Amino acid sequence: MSTRVRSFSKINLGLAIGPVRGDGFHALTTMYQTLALHDVVTVSAKRAAVTAISLTTNDARVPVDGRNTAWKMVAGCLARLGMAAEVEVHIEKRLPVQGGMGAGSANAAAALLGLERELGVALGEAERLELAATVGSDVPLFLIGGAVLGVGRGELVTSLRDFAAIPCVVAVPGVGVSTPAAFRDWDAVVARGERFARGANAHLSDDGTVAKMGHPELEAGGTLTSAGIRDRLEELSLVYSSLSVRTESVKAGSAKTGVVEPGASGIVRGDLPEWDLGNKQGSSDRDQDGMLDDLAENALLALVRTGIGDGLQNDFEAVVFPQYPSLRETKRQLMGSDSGSPALYAALSGSGSALFGLYRSMADARAAQQRVQASGVEALLTATLPRDDYWRRMFAE
Repeated sequence: MSTRVRSFSKINLGLAIGPVRGDGFHALTTMYQTLALHDVVTVSAKRAAVTAISLTTNDARVPVDGRNTAWKMVAGCLARLGMAAEVEVHIEKRLPVQGGMGAGSANAAAALLGLERELGVALGEAERLELAATVGSDVPLFLIGGAVLGVGRGELVTSLRDFAAIPCVVAVPGVGVSTPAAFRDWDAVVARGERFARGANAHLSDDGTVAKMGHPELEAGGTLTSAGIRDRLEELSLVYSSLSVRTESVKAGSAKTGVVEPGASGIVRGDLPEWDLGNKQGSSDRDQDGMLDDLAENALLALVRTGIGDGLQNDFEAVVFPQYPSLRETKRQLMGSDSGSPALYAALSGSGSALFGLYRSMADARAAQQRVQASGVEALLTATLPRDDYWRRMFAE
């Protein structure tokens, strides 16, 4: 027997970079959001006299030894449990490597959950999160799911008020962005004391600098200094923390009816969305899109209340876009400001190279997907994944 776990992805709805800490990491404040797009991690495990871990994958770019996050998580869990086991892990990659979607980190969380189920034991919640933080900064968020606040280097996580599922397009360019290089470029910008402007209405000019439009209180911009950035992180943390939801435990939520969600692959394909809307078979395009419009409108209101539509931006864009101008153009295509189907919000995810757009309706999302694909960039149609649905769909029976 084995346990198959859906290893869901994430986007960063906003990401602010702070100064370098004493441990060499940068301080961050970010708002994570899980997506239905996923890899599949299959775990087989049995107790043994001596621990033996083997890892396989369908993607030659993924390490299959102790460098792999899933391997590290399995070894760390067994050590904390004081248990030896023979463990086989297979990672079926569907998500881009080096794409800013947290694929490797999600694989680690999925491997932990699969291992615990296989062995019939589990770490405590606090110990899970502590272990996850040692494996990678993005790993702990995948032990919560939904909308998540990340501070510290991103590993200190708190659940936030969740959003309803909302149509999303993820653009997957054929370039890989090095996160360490992006941080080095950001440090160079800070060292030069360059000026910046923030907010959803900030736009990148053709030379890669940030030009401010339509936001009077930020017209003057601000100078990038360590002290100023630290103040900005603290302010954002307070804003995001005001949204936090106290929960007794992080575990699978109860199944809901009429929940908007993609098919088993996490990708919406074909002319009609493979989403369980609780509709009868044969419902018209207009009926289904109408329901999605209503649900997306509710999500939009939640987004506006949290300030995502007015003040969030991914700081990495300021240094990644000048290095990769094609990514800036892909963001413009996702935004579709001059089209009849503009995005509610679009941004780079993490350090990239994946970008995403959120939309009011499936019709708008499909139109954005077509705009991006017309430029030769792969674009996936999916949806954000609220916390209850994240846990309800976690185990692929």
